[in-house]
Amino acid sequence: MEQSYIQRTSGIQGRDKIGYAMGDVASCLVFGLTQSILNKYYTDVLEIGVLSVMIMTIVARIWDAINDPIWGWIIDGAKASHTGRYRRWIQIFAVPTALAAVLMFADVRGFSSGGKLAWIYFTYILFGMLYTCINIPYGSLAQVITSNDKERSSLSVFRSIGSTFGAMPAMVLASMCYVKLADGTPRMDYHKVLVGVIVIAVLSVLAYYLCYAWTKERVQIPPVKRQKGQTGKVVRVLLRSRPFMAVSLASMLFLAAQMFGQGYNTYLFDHYFHKTALTMLPTVCQYLPVAVIMFFATRLGNRFGRREVCANGILLAAIFYFGLFVLALFGITNVWLYLAACLASGVGTAFIFLLVWALTTDAIDYNKVVYGLDDEATSYAFYSFMRKLGTTVATILINVPLLRIGYSGSKLNTEGLSEEALRSMYNSSVMIPAVLFLLVFVILQRMCPLNKKRVEQLQTEKEQVLGSRQG
Repeated sequence: MEQSYIQRTSGIQGRDKIGYAMGDVASCLVFGLTQSILNKYYTDVLEIGVLSVMIMTIVARIWDAINDPIWGWIIDGAKASHTGRYRRWIQIFAVPTALAAVLMFADVRGFSSGGKLAWIYFTYILFGMLYTCINIPYGSLAQVITSNDKERSSLSVFRSIGSTFGAMPAMVLASMCYVKLADGTPRMDYHKVLVGVIVIAVLSVLAYYLCYAWTKERVQIPPVKRQKGQTGKVVRVLLRSRPFMAVSLASMLFLAAQMFGQGYNTYLFDHYFHKTALTMLPTVCQYLPVAVIMFFATRLGNRFGRREVCANGILLAAIFYFGLFVLALFGITNVWLYLAACLASGVGTAFIFLLVWALTTDAIDYNKVVYGLDDEATSYAFYSFMRKLGTTVATILINVPLLRIGYSGSKLNTEGLSEEALRSMYNSSVMIPAVLFLLVFVILQRMCPLNKKRVEQLQTEKEQVLGSRQG
């Protein structure tokens, strides 16, 4: 019996799953540095004001709005080489991306204030551009490893597992890069930071090459024939695609909540809890449930619907953070209670963390079937830009509360921080993720039409569309 198109372009192996996971190990090794430590490095080591950091991040996103679609356009129009359509870009940009990550932490403490600003603008934007060059083809790779939605769901889980392992070294570095001053207060040590960053960058290169070596492209996608105004047409389709915009917005806000927690906790545990050594524990607690849920997330998503389990899980996480805020109104704040709530909320966030990439491929499939959109790389470039907006939102949400309490890079202990300011710091740490998680729930539940039934219909429609093309 003749195989269907989806059957012919499926059949992934364990090697594919591990190889694909290694791509996110690599990406999160270097990207994790911007999540866990870069903001505090700018404010406390380089002594750059929090407002300047926010402005720089916004400028970088404005440039990304131009750069990301251009790179997606280039990839969609490029011919596949003997190393594949998307894999080859991972091989080309692995080393430059790692070097750019190290350059962000180069020793410019002796520069003037203007010189420091110029350096962080240059290196932060350079890193963002190179990260785009490797992240867009890596994200698009799932589309060509397999055309089966259940196998893509499995790839999503493995990618998320990879991101967990990739994010850990930066969090460890964020907890261990301090020295105690003569008065006993902790201060970020530049040399520890630099050594840690170099080790992380080298590991990222190794992981990228493993991703390149262990994955196989089964789906052959021809280059997109370029017409005048093609990219603008693609963006207009994406903007009116409810599933794609819903998934993009949900992913952006979820990433913003994740990054906010990882970045803001370096300040919270230093100044509010006075537990600098425990800085990485909130994120660890959020990731721990992933180690259990990853074994059945794919099955639950296939049975009840990926959108459904992600939406209900994120609502559970929002409830726990709102609970911390209510307890704080009665004066109940405790580091162990905070960590327990992080662990409990991690049960809820684990589902979207593990399945968000499958939701993304579902949305891209929808655009292919409904709108005839074959520009996978451009679509992923737009999605990647939306996630980068999440990093900007996180940076703003980290620094606005710090501005409100008068934090400056030279203030390395709680001297001068009033009790009211410290309470405000704690309230921000719990209310911001609570609100963001609630918004993600509303977007998935009310805006995204890709429920279980619609995704099953989509597979049948995709077979008809793609099978007829291969005819």
